[in-house]
Amino acid sequence: MSEASRGGPGPTRPRGRSAVRWVAALAVLAWLAIGGVGGPLVGRLSEVATNDNANFLPPSAESTSVSKLVARTTDTQTLPYLVVVERPSGLTPADSQAIQAWVAGIPGLKLSDPTRTVGEFLQAPPTAAIPSQDKQAALVPVAFLADKAEVTIGGDTALYAVAQALRASAASTLGASGLTVHVTGAGGFFADFIIAFSGIDGILLLVALGVVFLILLIVYRSPILPFAVLITAMFGLSLAALVVFPLAQNGVISLSGQSQGILSILVVGAATDYALLLVARFKEELHDEESTWAAMKTAWRAALEPIAASAATVVLGLLCLRLSDLGSTKGLGPVGALGIVGAFVASLTFLPAVLLLFGRRIFWPQVPRIDHVHSADAVGTRGIWGRVAGMVGRHPRRTWVVTLLALATCAAFLPTLNARGIAQSDLFLTKVDSVTGQEVLARHFPAGSGSPVQIAAPEGKADAVVQVLNSTAGVSNAQVGLVPGQPPKVVDGQVIVQATLDAAADSVAAEDTIETLRASLDRVGSDVLVGGTTATNLDVRLASERDLKVIIPTILAVIFVVLMLLLRSIVAPLVLVAANVLSFAATMGVSAIAFNHVFDFPGSDPSTPLYGFVFLVALGIDYSIFLMTRVREESRMRGTRPGILVGLAVTGGVITSAGVVLASTFSALAVLPILFLVQIAFIVAFGVLLDTLVVRSLLVPAVSYDLGDRIWWPIGLSRGGRHERGAEPTSDKKARVADPSSR
Repeated sequence: MSEASRGGPGPTRPRGRSAVRWVAALAVLAWLAIGGVGGPLVGRLSEVATNDNANFLPPSAESTSVSKLVARTTDTQTLPYLVVVERPSGLTPADSQAIQAWVAGIPGLKLSDPTRTVGEFLQAPPTAAIPSQDKQAALVPVAFLADKAEVTIGGDTALYAVAQALRASAASTLGASGLTVHVTGAGGFFADFIIAFSGIDGILLLVALGVVFLILLIVYRSPILPFAVLITAMFGLSLAALVVFPLAQNGVISLSGQSQGILSILVVGAATDYALLLVARFKEELHDEESTWAAMKTAWRAALEPIAASAATVVLGLLCLRLSDLGSTKGLGPVGALGIVGAFVASLTFLPAVLLLFGRRIFWPQVPRIDHVHSADAVGTRGIWGRVAGMVGRHPRRTWVVTLLALATCAAFLPTLNARGIAQSDLFLTKVDSVTGQEVLARHFPAGSGSPVQIAAPEGKADAVVQVLNSTAGVSNAQVGLVPGQPPKVVDGQVIVQATLDAAADSVAAEDTIETLRASLDRVGSDVLVGGTTATNLDVRLASERDLKVIIPTILAVIFVVLMLLLRSIVAPLVLVAANVLSFAATMGVSAIAFNHVFDFPGSDPSTPLYGFVFLVALGIDYSIFLMTRVREESRMRGTRPGILVGLAVTGGVITSAGVVLASTFSALAVLPILFLVQIAFIVAFGVLLDTLVVRSLLVPAVSYDLGDRIWWPIGLSRGGRHERGAEPTSDKKARVADPSSR
C-alpha cells in the first residue's frame, strides 16, 4: 500500500522520506561513536577481571574469617609457586648442587622487562630445596607477594611473568642436565589460567562471529544483511563494555574470566536473536507495503513487545544472581544484564536505521516484492513449518503426550550428574605445566605441600587443635604458628595452627578431610575455624549448593510474573514455565550421560547446574515468548486454535534460525580449554536446540491447542479488536481454513 493511498499528500512524501533518512543517518553516526569508544574497552576487560576464589566468598564463610586473621598475623600476603625438580632414577650430588645454584639465582632472574627482576616480587629469597624421602625429587617453595600480582610487566601481569621466568630459567639450566622441572602451586595454576584466558576477547569473538556469519548467510542468502546484524551485535557489546569496564575497575561489580567470556557470547547471541525477529517481521511487511518506512513502523511496533519481554526476562533472571553468596556468580548478574541491555538497544535503534537506509536492497539478491502473501496461507500447505503446524492441529494430544514422555525420559538421568566439584587440576582440558607439576609433587611429597590447612583458634585451645590434627587421617605436620620454630603471633587472643594434607589441596578427597576436621574441631569449640586453600574451595561448593536452592525458585517466580504481564493470562505462563523447566531437566539428563559416558569428564563444578538453568530457562523462554506473542496477535483475529497454528507456521523459520545461532554462539566457548566453559557450551547449545526444535515447536503449541481458549484464562481474548492492513476480522470460514482439525 502506497503512502498516497493512506491519505498522505504526494508533495510531502520526498520531504518525509528525507527526514527519515537523516534521522537514520544520525542514529548510525551515534552508534559509530559508541563503537569507537566502547570497542577498545571490550579488549581491555581482562585488565579488570579477577579469578581468585577467596575474593568471591562471602564474609560469613569460615575460610574468609581465617584468611582475615592470617592477613593480620603476617606483614605480607603470599601466593606460592612450587617448583618441583625430578629425576626418576634418583637425584645425584651434582643434581643437588645444580638445583641449589639455580635456587640462589632466582631473585636475579630477568623478566620480560629487563630492568625488573623476580626478586622484587618475592617475600624473601627462596632457601634450600627440600629433598623428597625417595631422593628422586626436590621441592622449591617460592613466595610471591600477592599484592603485586596485577602489576603489569611488558603487557603481562607480574604473576604470569614470574611463573614464565621460573619455567624458562629452570628449563635452560636444570633441564639441560636431564632434570625435569615444573612450576605448580597456586601461583602456577593462576599463571596457566591466564594463558588459557589469554586472547579470550579476540579468539572467542572471532569464532562466534564467524559461526554466526555463516549461519546468517544460509538464513538470509544475502551478502549484505549478515554484516548489518553482526555489526549490531558488536555495537551492543561496545555499549555494554562502556558501562562494565568502569564498574569493574572501581570494584562496584566483580568480573571474572568466565563472566568476561560469557558476556561476549551472550551479547552476540541475544543481539542476533533480536535482529532475526525484527528483520523477519520487516521482510514480512514489505510483501504488503510499498513504503519501507511504513513497513518498518509496523514491524518495529510488532517486534518491540516480544523483544522487550524477552530482554526483560533475561535481565531480571540474571539480576537474580545478585542473591548468590559467590562474588563470581553475583558479578555475572549485572555484567550479563548490561550485555542484554546493550543488545536490546542496538537491535532496536542501530539495526532499524541501517534497514531504512538500505531499504529493500539490503535483502539482495532476494529482494521482497509486494505480493500480499499472508501467514495463514502457510498452515498445512507449504514449507516445513506449515506442515508441522498442520500436524499439531490434526494430532495435538498425541503430539504433546509423546513429546512429554520423551523429555521426561531424558530428565530421569538428571540425578546422575556429578556436580560435587572437581580438582583444580581437572579444570584444564589440555596438559598444562601446573597440572603435570601437581602430579609429580603427589608422587614424591604429601600432595597438599605448599597449600596448608590453616586453623584459627584461641591461644588456649591451640594444643587441643594440634591433637585433633595429629589424630585425623590424611593430616600431618601440625604446628602452631605460620613459621616453624618461631613463636606464634597472637592477634585478639587467637593464633593460627597449620598442617599439611596428604591429598592434593584442590582435590575432592582433601575437601572430605576438611569436612571431617571441621566436625572434629567443633567439639573443641565453636570459635575454632578451618581455612586455607582447600577450605576455600569447600566453602565455594557449599555456597553454590545454597545458591541453587535460593536462586532457581526466584528466577522462576520472576519469569512467571513477566509472562503474566505480557500474555495477560495465568494458564499460558504456567504452561511455558513448566515446559522450560522440563526442557532444562531433560538437557541436564542428557548432559549427565554425555559427561559421564561420552566425554568421560571427571565431574562438574557445583555452579554448573545454576549457570545452565539461568541460560536455558532465561534464554530458552525467549522462543516461547516470540511464539506466544505472535499466537496472541493472530488469535485475536482468527480465534485461538487457528491463531496457534498460524503463529507456529509464520515464526517457525525465524525462531529456529535464532535457536541455531544462539546454540552455535555458545558453542564457541568450547574453544577455551576450561572444563567449566566447555560443559556450559554443551549444556546451552544442546538445550537451546532442544527447546527450539521440540519444546517450542511441538510441546507448547500442542498443549496450547489442546487447551484452546482456556490457555488465556482468566482474562480471555478479545477478538477482532485489532485489524491489520485494513482487513476485517477473519470470518469463520477463514478460521476453518487455517485450522486443519476443522476440515
